[in-house]
Amino acid sequence: MLHFIINPHSSSNKGKETWEKLELILRARQEEYLAHFTEYKCHATQIAREITSDGAPHTLVILGGDGSINEVINGICFPSKVTLGYIPLGSGNDFARSLHIPSDPEKALDLILHSSHFRQLNLGILTDSQGEHRFAVSSGMGYDASICHQVSVSRLKRIFNYLKLGQLSYVALSISTLLRWHPKKMELTIDGTKSLHFKKVYFAAAMNLPYEGGGCKFCPSARPDDGFLDLIVIADVPKIAALAILPAVFSGSHIHMKGVHIYRFRQLTAHSETPLVLHTDGEPIPQSFTASWSLTPDSIRLIVP
Repeated sequence: MLHFIINPHSSSNKGKETWEKLELILRARQEEYLAHFTEYKCHATQIAREITSDGAPHTLVILGGDGSINEVINGICFPSKVTLGYIPLGSGNDFARSLHIPSDPEKALDLILHSSHFRQLNLGILTDSQGEHRFAVSSGMGYDASICHQVSVSRLKRIFNYLKLGQLSYVALSISTLLRWHPKKMELTIDGTKSLHFKKVYFAAAMNLPYEGGGCKFCPSARPDDGFLDLIVIADVPKIAALAILPAVFSGSHIHMKGVHIYRFRQLTAHSETPLVLHTDGEPIPQSFTASWSLTPDSIRLIVP
C-alpha cells in the first residue's frame, strides 16, 4: 500500500492538477494506494503520525516541496519502519537536487513504482528553547535562516514561482538581506571537545545534504547516510567579501575562499551574543540564543534512482 501525502498548493497551486494526472497512471496500473491531501500548515505532520503510529512498515510518498518533506519527517513515529518516496513540486527542491530524484512528476512516480534502489536517510535534529525539530536537508542559524523567514512571507517568491523562476526569489532576497545583515559573535562546540570562536558570523548551517536555499551547494561532501552532519560557517570577513562568496556557492567553489569554514560533526552547540532566527529545511523557527544539532538514532529508507 502506497500512502500519498499531497500538498495541493505546491508548485503555485498546481499540486492538485499534477496529482490528478498521476492518479490516472496509478489507476491504469491497478496500484493499491491512498491519497491524503494537506489542508493547513503542519497537516502533513499529523497525517504521517497517524499512518505510522502502529509501528508497522509503511511506504509514504510525498508530493510537494522541501517544506512538505520537513512536515512529514516530523510526524513519522518509527523511522526505521518507513520507506519514503518523493515527487518534487517545490520551488527550491534541494532535497531532490541532492539525491538526483527526477524533477518530472511522471518520471519520479515511475521511479517509485519500479523501485529497486534505496538509500538510508539520516534525520537531523535541531534542539532549541522551543524543543526538537527534525530536518532532512539542512538547518541553519543567522543569515540563511533570515532569508528563509523572508521567503516564507514574500510576495516576490509567489511571483517568481508563478513564472517558474522560484530560484530567483532566493537570490534576490539573499542579496538584499546580506546588505542589511549585522554579523554576530558566536561560539560553537563540536562533539563536546572542539571550541570555535568567531567575532562576526553571518550564519552557521548544519547540512545533511549538499544543497540548501534553492541550489546553493554549501557542503559538497555532505551525505545523508554517513552518520555525520556537515557544518558551514561564514564568518570574520568584510561584507563585500561575503557578497563575493554568494555566486561561488552555486558551484561549490566557495569552500576554498576566505571566510568559509567547513567541519564534520555528530553533535554541535552554538551560542550567539544575541538571539538569532533559525530554520529547518527552510521552515522558519523563532529566535534563540542557543541551539544544538545532532542526528536521530534511526534512519528512513529512501527510494532513489
